[in-house]
Amino acid sequence: MNQSVAGKRVLELGCGHVKAPGAIGVDSNIDATAADVIADLNHPLPFADDSFDKVRAIHLIEHLHDVMRALAEIHRVTRPGGTLYLVTPHYTDFISWCDPTHRWHLNSFSFRYFGPIHGERHWYTRLELRQRALHVEMARVWKYLGVQWFVNRFIWFRRFWEMYLCFILRGKQMEFTFEIVK
Repeated sequence: MNQSVAGKRVLELGCGHVKAPGAIGVDSNIDATAADVIADLNHPLPFADDSFDKVRAIHLIEHLHDVMRALAEIHRVTRPGGTLYLVTPHYTDFISWCDPTHRWHLNSFSFRYFGPIHGERHWYTRLELRQRALHVEMARVWKYLGVQWFVNRFIWFRRFWEMYLCFILRGKQMEFTFEIVK
């Protein structure tokens, strides 16, 4: 089993049937999965601290019992300066609500508590994730009309969209890239 991609150790959480080439796949589903390790993702991961350079969690976080605990565990197993690539549905998308296994319905500001707010650490958690990238995917019509570009280009517009427009001009999914700060 190749456990690295271009010399970096990659962990694919909730890999299901598909995982990144060379990544170590983890899933709680025993049957019909590409997982190398079977583990309940609502509990501590069976890896040492700072074991991975990159963690991928694609359509996973919305299924877990405790987002704060899950991100703390991801933070623990990722080396300082490593990255977390996280994809989740936007809470206005139909898929966020039609899957009965979804526990959380998130928006593009849901992870702001893991970084400084107005220059200070948040009181909810001491761990830090530095957001390096965010892409909000929207329905094709909003993409072609330029709304998606504005949402992704200007934080003031994204804030306005989240507060006033998102139930009309709905989001589909969000792709976050975070740097692990220790």
